[in-house]
Amino acid sequence: MGPRERKSLLCPNCRKLISSSEEVCPYCATRTPASMLKRDFISSLLTNPYDIIKIIISVNAALYILTLVLDPASTGLSGNPLAFLSPSSNSLLLLGATGTYPIGRFGSWWTLLSACYLHGGILHILFNMLALRQIGPLVIHEFGVHRFFAIYTITGIVGFFLSWVAGVSFTIGASASVCGLIGATLFYGKARGGSFGTALFRQVLGWLVIIAIFGFIVPGINNWAHGGGAASGIVLAFLLGYNDRNSENHRHRFLAMGCVGLTVTILLWAILRAMYYAFTIS
Repeated sequence: MGPRERKSLLCPNCRKLISSSEEVCPYCATRTPASMLKRDFISSLLTNPYDIIKIIISVNAALYILTLVLDPASTGLSGNPLAFLSPSSNSLLLLGATGTYPIGRFGSWWTLLSACYLHGGILHILFNMLALRQIGPLVIHEFGVHRFFAIYTITGIVGFFLSWVAGVSFTIGASASVCGLIGATLFYGKARGGSFGTALFRQVLGWLVIIAIFGFIVPGINNWAHGGGAASGIVLAFLLGYNDRNSENHRHRFLAMGCVGLTVTILLWAILRAMYYAFTIS
């Protein structure tokens, strides 16, 4: 018989090629590198890491359409052009809008995440998704796809939690998560330094200033969620690091897997719950 075939894999922490039988990575000392919990599941599902942005946009678009379908008689088809194709408050509440009313009245803490994928009109979702398309690729390039999704998810939750503390009664939108990405980029630019880092820091800081001014001028903007998202993005960027300092490791991947699992579970629950109440009880 010939020598037994040895299977190899990339260490989930240091990305060095090792034997799958290794109990400890000889390069970085990661224990059980072949463990299923440490596999790179998210990247394995994507042909391109930037596809995660397309998936997020698609989910936002699908849920926006569903909010219109749930209550087609109240979609703002006439009158104020800013309210064109605006879902009803009832549809948004069913699918997981957050704030002191949904949480205080129904105890719906899960809405802190579901609200990140809901929008109040065609212009609302258009602006947020354009902003995501602009800032998202930079964050993925500098932080990696796993840290990107962890930052996107956690900052959205933190932003809406802060707005709940501040007493905002009813709120939705991806802008808290987008501001979280902006905050992470702000930290990266400042920490990286040099001509590129300094220019990036100034540009992104300008975005935050514009968002803040816009939020105070236009009524109905959730400045608390924006501020909470941006601040938590800075903190997460500091805690998680970025590619120039340390590559993504199995802890980042595990955190991202948890965010994916939580997001999928909550959004499926929101959809099934909304369909039940809209078409069964009504």
